[in-house]
Amino acid sequence: MSEHATRVALVEDHALLAESLNVALSAEGFATRTVTVPPDAESVAEMLDPVLDHRPDVVLLDLDLGAAGDGTALVRPLTNAGSAVVVVTGASELTRWGKCLANGARTVLPKSASLDVIVDTVRRAASGELVMPEARRYELIQNWQRQRNDNQDMRAKLDRLTPREEEVLAALSEGKRVRDIASEWYVSEATVRTQVKSVLAKLGVTSQIAAVAFARELDWRPSG
Repeated sequence: MSEHATRVALVEDHALLAESLNVALSAEGFATRTVTVPPDAESVAEMLDPVLDHRPDVVLLDLDLGAAGDGTALVRPLTNAGSAVVVVTGASELTRWGKCLANGARTVLPKSASLDVIVDTVRRAASGELVMPEARRYELIQNWQRQRNDNQDMRAKLDRLTPREEEVLAALSEGKRVRDIASEWYVSEATVRTQVKSVLAKLGVTSQIAAVAFARELDWRPSG
């Protein structure tokens, strides 16, 4: 292998796929290294230095990294370090794809892509070629930005809840009914219903089910 071979780091927690990619890329003359995900990893930040130690020209990055969590957080620091990031993921949420692209990833490929396609993408990314149509890239980034703006608006509404209203929403999210809440808090059902109506009004929804869905959409937890 040439000392000037393109260096590729594989950040993938599925051993079989990582081995297949390693074999395919090595056969094409790439200097590959698989960065394993520690089973006791507490965050993806622990993965950054081991990846950069290889001084990769290209990083093939999975998004769901087991115990380490969401690999999306690695895209920007790897890009800032000068690596071309190619995301290869089983995640189907296009907003996650858009976030990766907004943070500097060159493209996103599904894990269903053939090895030939992945190898060719690595080759083109390493040489600085365009690896994703600009229109598609723009579409995915815009989609993510719209969702981010929507989420910010939703969080702003949740932030307007009083501590008591947060407790009410948390209780509803746990499946408790108004009479259960009233009994547990030693207040009247009328009092709880008034608080529920206030929660619905502040969130801009018309039912308790919608309020619970609103909170779960953002993985909300009461501030207390």
